[in-house]
Amino acid sequence: MSVPLAAFAENAIRQPHRAQFEAFLDDHRNMLNGCLHGLTEEQARRSLVASRTTLLGLVKHAILVEKVWFDEAITCRSRAEIGIAATPDESFILTDADTIASVQRAHQEACEAARRATSSLALDDELLGNRRGPLTLHWVYLHVLRELAQHCGHADILREQILDN
Repeated sequence: MSVPLAAFAENAIRQPHRAQFEAFLDDHRNMLNGCLHGLTEEQARRSLVASRTTLLGLVKHAILVEKVWFDEAITCRSRAEIGIAATPDESFILTDADTIASVQRAHQEACEAARRATSSLALDDELLGNRRGPLTLHWVYLHVLRELAQHCGHADILREQILDN
């Protein structure tokens, strides 16, 4: 991202694996959330690709990611019970109520809820609420990190296109 953000991962070089995972996750969470800084509402909603992907939609989708992996997978509650989109594609749909401030706030709240939900778990603990079957927290951390990294890359490209026009 072109927005300067604190690099938690740099401070976790000699920390235990869990602290390293969480630092990298938080760096990517912050980078994705930060892709909206300094943009207008129109810029955040601007569609530049054939899919539903917009910068605001990416951050809104990241809320789904947090809730799928750190609520549904841990609590075994359904997406309907959690109050999230049924599919990843649906999570990119923006409503009139979605603003930069509201989506950023909801994303930060989802990330904080994820931190609380995982705080008492060990990396080898199994999460039972995923369609793939039991998965360790270690695997889930890696999966979410991969997804966030991909979305940060998408956001970099979209933001560059928006700011260059």
